Amino acid sequence: MDIKTWDGDKVTISIDYDKCNGNGACVEICPASVYELQNNKSVPVHIDECIECCACVENCPQQAIKHSSC
Repeated sequence: MDIKTWDGDKVTISIDYDKCNGNGACVEICPASVYELQNNKSVPVHIDECIECCACVENCPQQAIKHSSC
């Protein structure tokens, strides 16, 4: 399993890179612009901007995102 984890000031986000297909749903749905695609994988580059809405988790078609607030 290729799971990457990022720790922010308020939240922890993990992305299963075996599941992430880089379709960008999290990038487009996130109201705080937390995510970017890098090498066709999602990366929460602005994790400290997260507003804990859980839209990324709810809208990931691959269910690749785990979020400490969701």
